[in-house]
Amino acid sequence: MTNPEIEQPSLMLSVKEVSAALNISVSGVYRLLNAGELQHLKVGARTLFERRELESYIAGLRAVGECASPNPGDSRLAVVLLSGGLDSTTTLAIAGDLGYRVYALSFRYGQRHSIELEAAQTIARHAEVERHMIVDIDLGVFGGSALTADIDVPKHKSLAEIGDGIPDTYVPARNTVFLSYALAWSEVLGADDILVGVNALDYSGYPDCRPEYIAAYERMANLATKRAVEGQRLRIHAPLIGLSKGEIIQRGLELGVDYGLTHSCYDPSPAGVACGQCASCHLRLKGFAENGIEDPAPYQVSALAA
Repeated sequence: MTNPEIEQPSLMLSVKEVSAALNISVSGVYRLLNAGELQHLKVGARTLFERRELESYIAGLRAVGECASPNPGDSRLAVVLLSGGLDSTTTLAIAGDLGYRVYALSFRYGQRHSIELEAAQTIARHAEVERHMIVDIDLGVFGGSALTADIDVPKHKSLAEIGDGIPDTYVPARNTVFLSYALAWSEVLGADDILVGVNALDYSGYPDCRPEYIAAYERMANLATKRAVEGQRLRIHAPLIGLSKGEIIQRGLELGVDYGLTHSCYDPSPAGVACGQCASCHLRLKGFAENGIEDPAPYQVSALAA
C-alpha cells in the first residue's frame, strides 16, 4: 500500500479527506463504513472520522498485506490462488518477484463461463509456475449468486451507479472454500505461505475480501493443521489488500504483467469479450484510466469508469 499522509491537524476527518488518504472514491469510503470497517461520528448532517481510527485501519491493511521475502538461497514454496483475473495475476507476479517457488491453484466451481480458467492456464504457463492445478468443485449446486445461478449480473452505466450493499455477484463462502483447498495443498507441499489477491479498497463489498477475514482465517489455519501445531507457522498474504485498482495495475506493470492475458468480466460474451458494464469491468477500466493507459482487454460496450 502507498503511504497515505493526513496533513490536516484536526483530529476529525471528513469523508473526502478519508477518500484522499486511502486513494479511493467517496462511495468506496461509504462501502467501508457500511461494512463496519471504519467507525464514524455524526455531527449534525456531517459524517466524520477520528484520525486515530483511520490510522488504525491503515495499519491493519499494511499488516495483512505484508509479504516476507524468502532468504537468499532459500527455495520456499507458496500456493497462489489464481482466477485468471487482474488481481490474482498481479499477486502471482508478486510471489515470483519475491523469489517463491509458485504453485498456482484455480477452481472450476460452477461459474457460468470458462474464459477465466482459460486465462488462468495461459497466465500460469507464461509465469512458468512449478505446477498449476485446477480443482473441480460445484458451488453452483447451492446457487445464490449471479456467477453460479440463473440470476442476472447487475449492469451499470458508471461506477457511481454501483450500490454500497453486497451485490448479487457475491458467491457464498467462495474464498473460505478456496482457501481451505489452498491450505490442504500447502500442507502436503510443505509450503508455509499462501497468497491471495483480495482487495479491501476498490472492491465490490464482498465480506471475504476484508483484512479481518484474512487475519481470522490465518489464525484458524494455524490451529487446524498438523504442520502448524508442530511449529511451522502458516502465513496468508494479501499483498493487494490496501491498494486501489490503479495502484494494483501500476505494481503489475512494474513487474511486467501482461494484462492482455487476464479476464475480469462477470458476464462476458460466448466468445469471451468483456461486457463493459458490470462492476468488475468498471473497476478495471477505472484502474487503467488512473494509469493513463488503455485496457488491453476487448469490450462489447465502451464504458467509462466514471
